[in-house]
Amino acid sequence: MAERGRSAEHWREVAQRAEGLGYDTLLMPDHITDQLAPVAALTAIAAATTTLRVGSFVFDNDYRNPVMLAKEATTLDLLSGGRLEFGIGAGWNTRDYRQLGIPYDTPKVRVDRMEEAVTLIKRLWTEEKVTHEGPYYRVRDASVLPRPTQRPHPPIMIGGGGPRMLRIAAREAQIVAIAPTLNPTGGPKLRTITVGSVAQRIATLRRSPRFSELELNVIVFDAQVTDAARSIVDALTARLKSALTAVVDTPFFMYGSRASLVEDLLARRERLGISYIALPGRAMRAFGPVVAALRGK
Repeated sequence: MAERGRSAEHWREVAQRAEGLGYDTLLMPDHITDQLAPVAALTAIAAATTTLRVGSFVFDNDYRNPVMLAKEATTLDLLSGGRLEFGIGAGWNTRDYRQLGIPYDTPKVRVDRMEEAVTLIKRLWTEEKVTHEGPYYRVRDASVLPRPTQRPHPPIMIGGGGPRMLRIAAREAQIVAIAPTLNPTGGPKLRTITVGSVAQRIATLRRSPRFSELELNVIVFDAQVTDAARSIVDALTARLKSALTAVVDTPFFMYGSRASLVEDLLARRERLGISYIALPGRAMRAFGPVVAALRGK
């Protein structure tokens, strides 16, 4: 995960470092903060690299018209040589909505709108002309060009914590981000970040007939590679301050030596099927040797 560049040169260096260290994908969030705007920044990353995939983690559906978003995505897929991963979500950050001056509707309405948008975007990517009449979007004879470079379309990532979002992701996506429930200002709710909570949500996904086609993702909120005599409880104390016994065993925070982290990630893949780990950008260099070790396993 990366989001800030001090200059064009620095942003290119971030991308090239990620590629050189063996990372598969550079992902960007989508917020109204001091981060770079994702579509333009991901295009610059694609131009500065040759194998690194680029992705949104995730576009907020409410910020853009789905026809324009479908067109921007296929343009980015073309300019990256077919390296786009298209992440989309229903939106959650109230500060973004206030700055944009758009209503922050109920979770049901936001999810309904995103579900309709995903259906519409997939049609726009795969059909020559699309007419759509839905509760939230009305489109007549829409045609999105260029066509996707990846066929039938770029892999779709949908993040979900609740049962309904997981059902939508299992039906529509290729990558499912197993997300904790977030507070409106961004922090995860502690009861939703334990391994047990994640396992319950994966059990929901396993009931989908498409489960074998899904790649499972988690985002790591904080990560450190250290050989110091510091337990994970100590590290989480600095981060979370409370309720530690419930979250010591969690995929959303990672602390330990290179060897122990490799072991933990392999065990988690074996136990839960999670193979796609999104690390914070500040951990990129430190985790490089971990990535190198895992590429052969």
